[in-house]
Amino acid sequence: MRTTRTVQKILAGYEGENPGVKGNLARILMEGKLGGTGKVIILPVDQGFEHGPARSFAANPSAYDPHYHYQLAIDAGLNAYAAPLGMLEAGADTFAGQIPTILKCNSANSLMSDSAGKNQAVTASVGDALRLGCAAIGFTIYPGSDLALDMFEEIRAMREEAAAFGIPTVIWSYPRGEAISKDGETAIDVAAYAAQIAALLGAHVIKIKLSTDHLMLAEAKKVYEAEKIDIAAQAARVAHCMKAAFGGRRIVVFSGGAKKGADSVYDDARAIRDGGGNGSIIGRNSFQRPREDALAMLAKLVDIYKGRA
Repeated sequence: MRTTRTVQKILAGYEGENPGVKGNLARILMEGKLGGTGKVIILPVDQGFEHGPARSFAANPSAYDPHYHYQLAIDAGLNAYAAPLGMLEAGADTFAGQIPTILKCNSANSLMSDSAGKNQAVTASVGDALRLGCAAIGFTIYPGSDLALDMFEEIRAMREEAAAFGIPTVIWSYPRGEAISKDGETAIDVAAYAAQIAALLGAHVIKIKLSTDHLMLAEAKKVYEAEKIDIAAQAARVAHCMKAAFGGRRIVVFSGGAKKGADSVYDDARAIRDGGGNGSIIGRNSFQRPREDALAMLAKLVDIYKGRA
């Protein structure tokens, strides 16, 4: 597989990694309509675990079928498809080799009580990722949860095992829990902190949410104000989060969140592009739309990341 100079420059930031990890990162970066550009769009479908089947798929009943998501990602020319174990297994043979896959190795669910604490169960293994030919594993951490330290230790061990087999790690770094207010979950200081934590844990790809200009942490707010850190516009906040990810030496993708109007999705992508982010990991805003609408929207996102729209 050939790589572009842009991709080679990105891979050069991963000093100390073995050729297997870099090779799998290259698989993702060179795939699809954005292949070789350094920009990526990934389809994540873990919402059935997180929110339940009706909330996730009733708006577009075709999406109950795991094959639908494989085919959507392939036909849209995306870089990768991420899902929990069962969904990947349900189409692994039919779609083998047609698109890089990311095995989501832990999950939460909406049936837990609020008193259980913010945490996720480990639901898949590195061995599963090897068996299914996955290009990466994915893992969620909740900075701000009372159980965050356990999650950090879980992914440290799993990341070490995966890297030994040449498999990179994608960390979903989502601040939430007892130490985080609702506004704080998307505050810029917290979002940048979440990106830094994921990078320090060894994430090869970091997934975070787009942030607001809210500052939650009092001590951090003093620094933002004293140093006049620009957080006014979304593109500036994306650029700040990229700085937190080792000065842009790590791939950072931004989640699409709950379903919203197409124009908002496009505005988000332009801010990610203009702020130097690597792209979008967009689930509900694609698979909850009718297939043709989703394909049209994803094609427009490709054009945005290529600077055409």
